[in-house]
Amino acid sequence: QQPLEPMRVKVNPATLVVGGGIAGLQATLELADAGYHVYLVEREPTIGGHMAQLDKTFPTNDCSMCILSPKMVDVARHPDITIHTCSEVEKIEGEIGHFHVTVKKHPRYIDESTCTGCGDCILVCPVEVYNRFDAGIGVRKAIYKPHSQAVPDIVIKDPDHCIECGLCYDVCGPGSVKREDTEREIVIDAASIVLTTGYSVFDARKKPQFGHLLFPDVVTSIELERMINASGPTGGKIRRLSTGKTPESVVFIQCVGSRDTSCGNSWCSSVCCMYATKEAIIGKEHAKNLEPTIFFMDIRAHGKDFDRFVNRAKGEYGIRYIRSMPSTIKELQQTKNLLIKYVQEDGSLVEEEFDMVVLSVGLTPPKEAGKLAKALGVELQEHGFCKTTLENPVQTSREGVFVCGAFGGPKDIPETVMEASGAAACAQGLLASRRGTLTSEEEVPLENDIRGIGPRTGVFVCHCGINIGGVVDVPAVVEYAKTLPNVVYTTDNLFTCSQDTAVKMGEVIKEHRLTRVVVASCSPRTHEGLFQENCEKAGLNRYLFEMANIRDQNSWVHMHEPEAATEKAKDLVRMAIAKAQYLKPLKPGQLTVNHAVLIIGGGLAGITAALALADQGFESHIVEKQFELGGNYRHLYYTLEGLDTKKHLASLLQKVKDSKLIHVYTGADIKKIEGFIGNYKTTIDQKKEGETQFEHGVVLVATGAYELENKEYLQGQSAQVVPQRELEKLIAEKDAKVTAAKSVVMIQCVGSRNEERPYCSRYCCSEAVKNALKLKEADPGKDVTIIYRDVRAFGLKEDYYKKARELNVKFVRYDEDRKPEVRQDGNQIAVTIFDPILNEKVELKTDLLALSVGTVPNPGNETVGKMLKVPTNQDGFFLEAHVKLRPVDFQTDGVFMCGMSHAPKLSEEAVTQAYAAVSRACTILTKDYIQAEGKTAYVNKERCMACGLCEINCPFSAIAVDAKEGCAVVNSVLCKGCGVCTASCRMNAADLNGFNNEEVLAQIWAL
Repeated sequence: QQPLEPMRVKVNPATLVVGGGIAGLQATLELADAGYHVYLVEREPTIGGHMAQLDKTFPTNDCSMCILSPKMVDVARHPDITIHTCSEVEKIEGEIGHFHVTVKKHPRYIDESTCTGCGDCILVCPVEVYNRFDAGIGVRKAIYKPHSQAVPDIVIKDPDHCIECGLCYDVCGPGSVKREDTEREIVIDAASIVLTTGYSVFDARKKPQFGHLLFPDVVTSIELERMINASGPTGGKIRRLSTGKTPESVVFIQCVGSRDTSCGNSWCSSVCCMYATKEAIIGKEHAKNLEPTIFFMDIRAHGKDFDRFVNRAKGEYGIRYIRSMPSTIKELQQTKNLLIKYVQEDGSLVEEEFDMVVLSVGLTPPKEAGKLAKALGVELQEHGFCKTTLENPVQTSREGVFVCGAFGGPKDIPETVMEASGAAACAQGLLASRRGTLTSEEEVPLENDIRGIGPRTGVFVCHCGINIGGVVDVPAVVEYAKTLPNVVYTTDNLFTCSQDTAVKMGEVIKEHRLTRVVVASCSPRTHEGLFQENCEKAGLNRYLFEMANIRDQNSWVHMHEPEAATEKAKDLVRMAIAKAQYLKPLKPGQLTVNHAVLIIGGGLAGITAALALADQGFESHIVEKQFELGGNYRHLYYTLEGLDTKKHLASLLQKVKDSKLIHVYTGADIKKIEGFIGNYKTTIDQKKEGETQFEHGVVLVATGAYELENKEYLQGQSAQVVPQRELEKLIAEKDAKVTAAKSVVMIQCVGSRNEERPYCSRYCCSEAVKNALKLKEADPGKDVTIIYRDVRAFGLKEDYYKKARELNVKFVRYDEDRKPEVRQDGNQIAVTIFDPILNEKVELKTDLLALSVGTVPNPGNETVGKMLKVPTNQDGFFLEAHVKLRPVDFQTDGVFMCGMSHAPKLSEEAVTQAYAAVSRACTILTKDYIQAEGKTAYVNKERCMACGLCEINCPFSAIAVDAKEGCAVVNSVLCKGCGVCTASCRMNAADLNGFNNEEVLAQIWAL
């Protein structure tokens, strides 16, 4: 017999993403930006998912569509992304690296290649039906676009309601409307698959006691979102559906379809407490006299800064929170008011009238989950969400198929975005050998030669639905702009960030030979890049664009002063036009990219990131302060879900040891980090080996966090008082202190959610439930009591909380102003607590007291932050670039974060975020060079006296006095255009491209 060589087969260099919500868009863009072709399959007529229905996000107060729309447009025009809407996966064949996926494309009754999305057919259609996008409180035509910013920007015909009157055929110029259309099949070959199918919303009719669709003023949270949305059916006005009047009192009922075994939904939907708080605040902003009330069981504000948001709602907005679950709702015949009966914690029965009731409906698995799982050969867990492995929260039961977002379980937007990036990283690990082999070079036209042509300015004023147009007289602003110098074209748009307007803007630039573009709309923070790209694709230098923020800085803050807001909009537009005439085309430089990575911290997140980078062929350097890797994960023995963490960590460490691409430096301190994105040089000092230097292109911050050193409740004074981490060790080692204890009491929120640390440490409730279950498993007769403020067993962890109650683990609640009192009582610990249900103090005697102590940030964060020029928040954790859009990015390019350096989190969340940081890093590492910022500082040598003040003040070390030159010199690669040097220069020698003296003074004089 001859020895057999393993057959080497090249993987297909493409990925299939199933689902076009925020998770699908994020994963798709990152895969495409990293050099892979992506097929995006969405069963709806447009991409965007549920997030397109929402009004604003919290705590940033960003418009949801303003977050979503740029991503949708980017996906639509990316050369390496193919979109299939009205499509769903039928079956999958093959294996990892070579999947053959059959996709069924449902009829749209529209020729997609010729439809321009003009909407003429919609205008003439006589049929009106309830609009599912508006949650049934608005109407649409039989031929329609789901919403104004739909991508692709084409219509769809509803054959079930079309009466075939023929008007749409007559009015359609290109003849795009079809009388007949059929289903067809498409076969997609892909190496990996990412599932992002999102969620369904609980049908409130399954809880008839609340009267949804029986009483008109009982609405769901989604219906309220459409009401308060500027582009919704009521134009952003909260209205009683019975009378059309603005309500004066609104009550939110939480956990409708969540934490409820009566309807089969035992899980917590994870997002309802926060979206109800957000809707209550927005409602209060829309109607000052509104009095919101929220009925709840536990306030689950477990995310970063979520507790602050709830406290703000209580204090600043006066929103009332009542811990109770109403049982029934009755409508009063004359007033149509809603009568609610509820029981207070002390047992007293209360009746109260409200104008409107909002049911905070929960998240359920997508309706097509079973069919999709069968087609893809993946397993679902007992509730119908996609089952994942314990080691990797984005890995399904089928190799090569990954999941992210709410299909894997209920979660908020930041976690969804992180998981999307994490799934993209895992998919990239499979595709690394074929990176760039199926990509297309994006065609960017040559820049227009504007020499000899004076300023020819085009002005685009945005209605932003009614965000701007409902306050500002937009047509008046447009007419005013026409009278201003150098303006040759003006127009208004319903949504300037939509796909059709992007195309229109390019056509206008070419047709009118524009040399400057001014957009008056929302925030440059979210949209400037999109509009600059529109200019670039039309041959205009991207820096010949100026933006006037007439929403955030005008219509939103002057919503009750329409006349003054209109005048202010004119001022802002006039200033932007005045500045635009002095703008110059800028040429950003190119930076080479070193493909190695520095990982600061060797805990679970740092190790995971290094292994993910190695899968993609990138070298990494782990710098760990301790003498061994593992961080906090080293102290764990098991997770709530049952993962053996000791075995898991050992396997990870062995992989790190075996990898030739991972370099580990333990017992090391970072002395210096020099350079910039793509080209860093780091000096470290190892306590045993001395100083070492290495170069890299990207930095991942995974510095972790620490357990609070607590002195409350006799910790450190009594051997019978231990933190939860110590209790876990005692349980795992079957220590006599635990086995002999007849009773165990746990106190939650020790050092968390107080004035000093007003944040939730996120994992403490799960940790307490985990240890309580282990105690009951070893000895069912052991008396276990958990003293809590709110049990935050969010998502699918609710099942373990339920199981603990079934095993007779007792839960006793306490208020912040009535904390437990602890004293030593002979051989036992006495815990005195006021029980709000009994309405009296009770004393518990226990053999062992476990404290769920809070998490505190790594004290080294400040030092690392100064080296990398990245900020921390008020609590000491690192501050992300955008809480929703960029949860693992810093504002400083080339630096990313993961793990508990960002905020307290569970081990599986640290793993997800590590993969997410790797995916974000790979958008840089997969390129040989990247573009630097164009708006950088420069120095007028004749004026500079080399005083060095700019060098002292520059936060990015981008400017320094050159002794040979005799003046300050700017490193344009390091410069971020912050303007500190310009503002501090005594001689007016330092200036800033895009914001130079001439441009700024022009704005001031215009004002």
